[in-house]
Amino acid sequence: MAESLRGHLSQPSAAIKANFVVPAPRQETGAFLEALTRIVEQNQIDLLIPTCEEVFHIAKGLDNLPCRVFTKPLDKLDSFHNKWKFAHAAVACGLRVPATMLIRNRDELLDAFARWRGLVLKPVYSRFASRTLILPQLREVLSTLTFDAPWVAQEFIAGRQFCTYSVCQSGRITAHATYPTIFTAGQGATIAFQHMEHSAIFNWVRTFVERNNVTGQMSFDFIQSEDGQVYALECNPRATSGVHLLASHPQFAESFFDASTRTVTPLENNSQMLASAMLAYALPAALRKNELRSWAKTFLTSDDVIWDAKDPLPFLLQFRSLLFYLKLARQKGISPLEASTYDIEWNGER
Repeated sequence: MAESLRGHLSQPSAAIKANFVVPAPRQETGAFLEALTRIVEQNQIDLLIPTCEEVFHIAKGLDNLPCRVFTKPLDKLDSFHNKWKFAHAAVACGLRVPATMLIRNRDELLDAFARWRGLVLKPVYSRFASRTLILPQLREVLSTLTFDAPWVAQEFIAGRQFCTYSVCQSGRITAHATYPTIFTAGQGATIAFQHMEHSAIFNWVRTFVERNNVTGQMSFDFIQSEDGQVYALECNPRATSGVHLLASHPQFAESFFDASTRTVTPLENNSQMLASAMLAYALPAALRKNELRSWAKTFLTSDDVIWDAKDPLPFLLQFRSLLFYLKLARQKGISPLEASTYDIEWNGER
């Protein structure tokens, strides 16, 4: 494992054979890629699997890394991660997304408000819905929105939200999980997970993956409208928390190596959660919304994804990394959630 954060969550795990501290992918991309190259060569690594937004920084040096890397080139990743380009890519596949406009200035913003009764605004590059504005008022937006970077406006669609996580090889899905959004950290980061068979969503993902010949980890956010139609809201071409639903499957690791394997899905409909996030984020929200009973049921019937009696140190020492994020958030004037990706996030920089 290579990580720029010292004392990160997995560092004390018995599952880690060797841990390497590397330069921050976002702030020191060249040094980061050089460090990865040395690690790959010295340890005779066959397959490098990015886990989060460091995938974009790895993709910048894809041709020079001396092993197979489980991702696509940067331009292809950008067509998924960029919310405006993704909407076009989905429509080109004949798939449903909400009506979408690119917003670069005040006139385009006014046009969007004139076009739809309700809309959603989000930066072209963002994560965790940290800056997403749902059903904002025009007066509020005009007084606060800046156009230092492009935004997208989407027609608001009422319905039930779902997330997916898939492992893909040469246009084929080798592992997949779909889970409804129940509790979140902030507006967008799901922290409680229960797999649900949903054929319409799976078929949407399968079509997109096939048409784009995807290799890598792919995650999508969906809304199912009140009339049953499925719309993809955005794409994250990386791992997300849906991986927790597949981790216990004995064939899950094989899904990264064998493109011909049968699609791996969660073994059972057991519920998983990030217990610390359920306490820090979901409990206060449940108290505000009078949803304590639902929160308690989820919390008491779900397994914490970090706790493992055979490997307890990550659970016992998790607060080291949480304290680091809190300190970084205070230093940079950002939220703890934003601090968690400060060293790896990518916003279209070349």
